[in-house]
This record gives sequence, structure tokens and C-alpha cells, in this order.
Amino acid sequence: MGLQAPLWRAVTVFRVAALVYATVLMLAGFRDFTRPWLGWAVLAAMVAWTAVTGVRYHDPTGRNRTWLAADLAVTLACLLASMLVVPAERLASGGPTLPMAWVAGAVLVWALRGGRRAGGIAALIIGAADLFLRGEITSATVNGTVLLLLAGGVMGYVSRLTDDAETRMQKAVELDAATRERERLARGIHDSVLQVLALVQRRGMELGGEAAELGRLAGEQEAVLRSLVGVHDTAAAAGRTDLRLLLGRHASPRVTVAMPATPVVLPAAVAAEVAAAAGTALDNVVAHCGPQARAWVLVEQEPDAVTVSIRDDGPGIAPGRLAEAAASGRLGVAQSIQGRIRDLGGAVSITGGPGQGTEVELRVPLPGLG
Repeated sequence: MGLQAPLWRAVTVFRVAALVYATVLMLAGFRDFTRPWLGWAVLAAMVAWTAVTGVRYHDPTGRNRTWLAADLAVTLACLLASMLVVPAERLASGGPTLPMAWVAGAVLVWALRGGRRAGGIAALIIGAADLFLRGEITSATVNGTVLLLLAGGVMGYVSRLTDDAETRMQKAVELDAATRERERLARGIHDSVLQVLALVQRRGMELGGEAAELGRLAGEQEAVLRSLVGVHDTAAAAGRTDLRLLLGRHASPRVTVAMPATPVVLPAAVAAEVAAAAGTALDNVVAHCGPQARAWVLVEQEPDAVTVSIRDDGPGIAPGRLAEAAASGRLGVAQSIQGRIRDLGGAVSITGGPGQGTEVELRVPLPGLG
């Protein structure tokens, strides 16, 4: 992955630095080795393996389980070779092994490739080999193993963070590309299809008869198409939804939807409930005012709340009519509208009278919704 590439390079740099340190220690103490020639051979093998893994891990395809297993095996071999080179009494007293800190490179790559658990496993394997090498539990074996576990845990955690960041960045890039493509299509549709549909609607209404019906259908399709290309959900990946997207679907020649230019982002479940309550209010307009009635939907976002108003030009509601409907078991307003908004911590206001139309205001508070 792109974001992990610097971490793999950092492991290579660490190995080179650890190799330099091991070389300095060998130059200082090789005269006390039982087999100096073998010590230099092990050091040469470490140099060669550092170069090989540096090249291999530079390519993401080379970071596979086979190479990681080989990396750990070579590290163990270099570590265990210390028992043939370094005097036993020096090892027992906590003296340095041949590779010293170089063995941590295998732990780091295991953690980087497989996470904290894989890094911990590699650290325990190397710690067990170090314990076998020294023959007893000493401060050197305990401290070394603990440091390896810490290194593996930290690198594994960082690896997971980079994986998550890579995934989020990829989604953001895909969303940006999709948004740009949608905007391009929307411009084309607006300049061609929508204008033709609007023309058909206008000419059909002027001609009357069957042409008027065609104009009405063209107007409905224009409204639906305009809502599809006009608003898109940019927050769905995070479990949130732009309320404009849900309410825009109700737009038609007889339903005008006015919304802010900026997204009205709510948790998906909350947005769905608000849209459902608004849909019920619009259904009531058709049911009680007739299919020819007009309705207007207004969406307002305030610092502490979102308000959706649904107003119609129908005959209005007679005093006491809502109470009578609830008492007789018709719960469209009481449950589908008021109940939904009340469960969200909001409030519903219904105003209007005979001959004045009806306005239903849904107000949902923002605090606590995120």
C-alpha cells in the first residue's frame, strides 16, 4: 500500500543501522571469539540478507508469507550461530549476541505485514531462541523479549492505522471521482434533456387535450430527473445521509421542494425518519386535498436544529379534526408524523384553518445526533 511504503523503507534503514552497530561490536570483541572466522561469515550473511530484503520488500508483491518466514529463519540462524562463536560464559552473563538489535528487523516486518499479533509471535520466537542460547532466564533475555514485544506491538498498531487511512483515502478519491462525473453528467442533462422536457410540458399545456397529458408526464419526469442529478449523498460512507437526497424524491409538478445549497447531513436513521414523516404529510395532502392540490416543502438548517415545513393550498383542517381522527383509530398524523418526530426528541407543529391550507412543521434538534 502507498501509505505503508515509508514504513517498509524505515525498517530497511533500521536494519542497516543495527548492522553497523553489530559490526562495531564485532570489531571490538572478535579477538575473544572461539571461531572468529564464523563470526565474520555470519556478519557477511547479515549484510547480504539486509540487501536482499531491502530490495525484496520494496516491491509489495515481495511482502508475502514465504519471504517473511524465510526472514525469520535467517534471523534465528544468525542468532543461534552466536553459541558457536561467542564464549558460553559471556552469553550466560548477558553479553551481546552476534546480530544484537538486528534481530528486531524480522519482528518489525512481521508486525508491519500481519499486525500486532504476528509481531508478537515473531518476538516470542526470537525471545525463546535467545533464552535457549543463554541457557537461563536473565535480565538480558527478559529485557530483550519485552523490547521486541513492544516494538512488534507498536509497529502492528501503526500498520493498522495506515491500512485504515489508505482505505479512507481510497474511498475519498472514489467519491471525488464519482462526484465530478455526476456533475459532468448533470451539466449535460441540464443543457439538453431537462430543457426538452420543460419545453414539452409547456407546449403540451398550451395545446391542451392529449398533448396536455403528455406535458404533465414530461413535467413529472423533469422533476424526478432534476432531483436525481441535483443532489447526491456525500456522507453515506460514514453512516450519515444528506436529508436533501431523501426529500428531493418528492419533487413533482405539484410538489415544490426548496432546500439549502449545502448538505443537510444527519445520521442515516434520523434522516430516514424525518423523510418518512414528511412523506406521510404529503400523502395526506393528496388524500384530503385531492390530486390537484399543490404542496411546498421547505428545508431549513439552523445551528441547533433542522426544520422541515410542508404547506399545501387545500381546504385546511377543521378545529378538532385531528383529535377526532386519533380517537377513531386513524393515526396517520399521531403516529406516522408526530410519533416519529417525538421519538427523535423533536416537535411537530400543525397550523391552518378552513380555507387557509395546512402547514406541518417538523423540527428535529441537532445536539446528540452525531
